[in-house]
Amino acid sequence: MRAFKTMIKTELKLSLRGMDMFIFAICAPLVVLVLLGILYGDKPAFEGAGYTFLEQSFGALTTISICAGGVMGLPLVVSEYRSRHILKRYQVTPVSPAVILLVQVSIYTLYAVVSLVSLYLTAALFFGYRFNGSWTGFLGGYLLVLVSMFSIGMMVGGIAPDAKTAGVIASLLYFPMLIFSGATLPYEVMPGPLRQAAGLLPLTQGIKLLKAASLGLPAESVRLPILLMAAIAGVCALVSLRFFKWE
Repeated sequence: MRAFKTMIKTELKLSLRGMDMFIFAICAPLVVLVLLGILYGDKPAFEGAGYTFLEQSFGALTTISICAGGVMGLPLVVSEYRSRHILKRYQVTPVSPAVILLVQVSIYTLYAVVSLVSLYLTAALFFGYRFNGSWTGFLGGYLLVLVSMFSIGMMVGGIAPDAKTAGVIASLLYFPMLIFSGATLPYEVMPGPLRQAAGLLPLTQGIKLLKAASLGLPAESVRLPILLMAAIAGVCALVSLRFFKWE
């Protein structure tokens, strides 16, 4: 436990010094929230809707930091540590290489939680946001999205032959999900064919789950997203465990 605390302090300082995750995981979602709040905050999500555009978008915005850390940050760190033989060196010390991975997962989880809290406080204090759903259901869905996105990142980082390849794969996964899953551009305003294509993205299903939980929609509407997100998490975790390379 002492080694874990020491490592997480050191790694968190290094992460904050780089500023990448602070910008993409915390600042970017807040900027999008403020823009949406100013432009559309008090307007109905669509004609006849009983909730505002911002209320509908809150669940989607909370996923940006998860996607940034799990799909972009985690695989780059894991692949870099392998290519620099850091994981191999830890194999001859009392600290297991798995502890390094746990430290990184904890750091990106911390980013995601800070982002969630800051988004909620900003929306509630400055734009009159109301959470109409169940916090228990929302946090359960949030955890499922977190596990799913992190499992994707661990799979990419674990099997990519080098950091450059991991960066290319992570970018090909991250940016389409960021733009087309509904995390930034609202899913509901997309043309029909684009919505159908976006439905194939893993994060799209996670956003549907969190939207439904935050708006208090019937549980039946999220059965498919729950099953798909759980399947993604299971498959990616199995692939990661089976093919993960420590060196």
